Amino acid sequence: MKQYFDVKRKHPDAILLFRVGDFYETFGEDAIKASQILGIVLTSRNNGGSDIELAGFPHHSVELYLPKLVKAGYRVAICEQLEKPSKEKKIVKRDVTELVTPGVTINDSILSSRENNFVCSIISKNERWGIACLDISTGEFYVYEASFRQAQSFLQSFKASEFLYSKSQKDKIEPLLDPDSYRYGLDEWFYEYEYNRDLLLKQFEVLSLKGFGIEKLDLAQIAAGTVIHYLSSIHHRQLSHVHKIVRIESGDYMWLDRFTIQNLEILRTNHESGNSLLDIMDKTRSPMGARLLSRWIVMPLKDKELITGRHTRVQEMIDNPGFSEFLAKQLKAIGDIERLSSKIPLRKINPKELFAISQGLERTAQLKDEILRSQSEQLGILSSRLDGCRDFVERVQATLDENAGYKLAKPGYIKEGWNEELDDWRSVSSNSKEILLDLQKEEAQRTGISSLKVGFNSVFGYYFEVTNKYKNQDLIPEDWVRKQTLKGSERYINDALKQIETRILQAEERILELEEKLFNELLDVSDNYIKSLMNNAQILAELDCYLCFAMLALEKDYVKPEMDDSFILDIKEGRHPVIESRLGPDDPYVPNDVFLDPDSEQIIMITGPNMSGKSAVLRQTALICLMAHMGSFVPARSARIGIVDKLFTRVGASDNISSGESTFMVEMNETASILNNLSRRSLIILDEIGRGTSTYDGISIAWAIAEYLHGLDENPKTLFATHYHELSALESLFDRIRNYNVSTRELDNKVIFLRKLIPGTCASSFGIHVAQMAGMPIEVISRANTLLRELESKTLDQKQHIDQSINNSHKNSQQFQMQLFDESNKIWLEIKSELDRLDLPSMTPIECMLKLKELSDKLKEHQA
Repeated sequence: MKQYFDVKRKHPDAILLFRVGDFYETFGEDAIKASQILGIVLTSRNNGGSDIELAGFPHHSVELYLPKLVKAGYRVAICEQLEKPSKEKKIVKRDVTELVTPGVTINDSILSSRENNFVCSIISKNERWGIACLDISTGEFYVYEASFRQAQSFLQSFKASEFLYSKSQKDKIEPLLDPDSYRYGLDEWFYEYEYNRDLLLKQFEVLSLKGFGIEKLDLAQIAAGTVIHYLSSIHHRQLSHVHKIVRIESGDYMWLDRFTIQNLEILRTNHESGNSLLDIMDKTRSPMGARLLSRWIVMPLKDKELITGRHTRVQEMIDNPGFSEFLAKQLKAIGDIERLSSKIPLRKINPKELFAISQGLERTAQLKDEILRSQSEQLGILSSRLDGCRDFVERVQATLDENAGYKLAKPGYIKEGWNEELDDWRSVSSNSKEILLDLQKEEAQRTGISSLKVGFNSVFGYYFEVTNKYKNQDLIPEDWVRKQTLKGSERYINDALKQIETRILQAEERILELEEKLFNELLDVSDNYIKSLMNNAQILAELDCYLCFAMLALEKDYVKPEMDDSFILDIKEGRHPVIESRLGPDDPYVPNDVFLDPDSEQIIMITGPNMSGKSAVLRQTALICLMAHMGSFVPARSARIGIVDKLFTRVGASDNISSGESTFMVEMNETASILNNLSRRSLIILDEIGRGTSTYDGISIAWAIAEYLHGLDENPKTLFATHYHELSALESLFDRIRNYNVSTRELDNKVIFLRKLIPGTCASSFGIHVAQMAGMPIEVISRANTLLRELESKTLDQKQHIDQSINNSHKNSQQFQMQLFDESNKIWLEIKSELDRLDLPSMTPIECMLKLKELSDKLKEHQA
């Protein structure tokens, strides 16, 4: 127990699995936690007169129980016995050999094969943020340095399993993180610049970091070095598979803020029974391809040449169906050589996995030859970088038996004929009976004792047994030593028998030792091929993604988009990829055209009833743009897409109760983020802006936002869905706003949704029809219709008055007025004075709205 507490003091924040013989034991608070999480019995042991809680499980069950502890959000320190027990040693040496955390593990039972498992370090200084993400199971290492909003978007895209930060910055960083994420505070000295820079130089064996493009990114260097230091501190020091670091440059990728990733359900759905875009698109054949696809989907390219290069490779796949079929089979058979290769430097790989890598490399070489034969230009350029690593394959397959198993403790994985000494010991082990019988025959002939037998017991091992018949015939040789006298026989040993016994009894142990030694020598050789193996994995993953896009295009009738440097978005018969996939053959998706041009048709106002498909048109437009920029073909008859640099969406909202924000405040925050960050190449999707407040407030805000977007020099392309039919007046007031609606047809007091986008406006929301379709009681529906007729008759004049007021407001806003305020009125003068003090350019739209509300309340109070 003293030994246990000495180890526990070094890892106070981890559950300590303490190896005792054939069991892993936990004690005290760790035992209480483990028993609850694992469902194992909690007992106690006497510890010098006082009881301490105890819970344990067999060591061979660690693969079953360890994932449960880590997935419950705990760090787990594994303390092993470092020497074999013996009669001379009362207590064997023990120490922690591995510390497993949610973000640092290569355990296949914990990892998801189709998702990365990043540990992410964050640091902030002077409004700049440095972020580093490392997946130890694949060797992928990314750094990013940017502003707060960019960092926020990046963290949403790279869903890390564990976050690291300085304890001194906890209050600043934690609000950025998912509330359910695992986070770990480090001492401030972990984030010292010079030390972390030296760690990176040593890790990559370079004199500067210019080659990685991060020489001047001090915060990114600190964050990256901290990850390396952290891994070293938790017993992960062999990181040769982490051979490069990739800088993520925000200017290279389309901007997707965290609201857009959530609203469009790109990575995960907001509904239990729904599907995300990734769910629909993921047709990859390998885990490597699946992980790369999940990064491509949240990091769409902005460079036209890079995008069209991806499209060309997809087209080459489509044009070569025979090769595509061959590639699909090979990728599936090759498996996850990226994660398998990462286990080599960590010394966590087993013989079967290493042999599987060699087989994967053989298939990789075949694949390379097949690509060259296909005469696909772009795919040929990519595949030329594949390395079959022939010397490595030959060495592995010469050393390992093709039927090698998973466990080093089970001998037989080194190939027969590879090592002469090992073969000799195997011969002794497998032919021990024959060896003993040969000795028995030799000694029987030498002594003349025809009934001589070789026996064995656990007290003194092997022996010669001679019956009393030969005892007095002077046949016992002088070199025999009597060991035991029985009633009817005598037992003897000699040097020859003892030598054979020693070899037989040592054979199994020597075989294990030799095989482990030879396997470690093979791993030392394998280390030299790590860079080639990881490079192969990346190229295979990329090929897998192109194959995935090709299969999608063929299966779902997607087309190659035309990408150019214009600002035009022209989609013919576009479809929503997720909704379409859920429809049956008898319920085809109704496609729609969308045309946007900042110079002529900048903003489209879409009206239509609930459930008519307005939101589907908005989302499908955004998703088609995103798919095109990531390199995929798109669900449409044709698509011409000018490069989009930022994609914004404001669709749906919910309360953020933990931060004290209402639905309306969440809506305004998201909208403000759009208005403060848009550009000329932006695509903006707005759905039901202003519905979280009163009707008049909502109309005013929505109108003002549309007017603001139209008046900007950037002219951002915008799709604007609304229930406020008053906004249809915008078309007649602004030359780049167009009205569209999703058509419906009324038949026998029922509404039929045609889901077709047509010019013009829709005069009704058909809310009561939708309520009826939802199964609302008939009494409620009947009463609602009565109330609707009464309210419509009463509000007709009021609506005309509102329309007239809006038109007048617009006309007045176009005219220069000398006297806006009545200078004889005290309250007007106070408001004028307050307006004069405002620094409007520095205020956000939300701050402006709040100030207007304050002034409005003051005016109402005065009038009352």
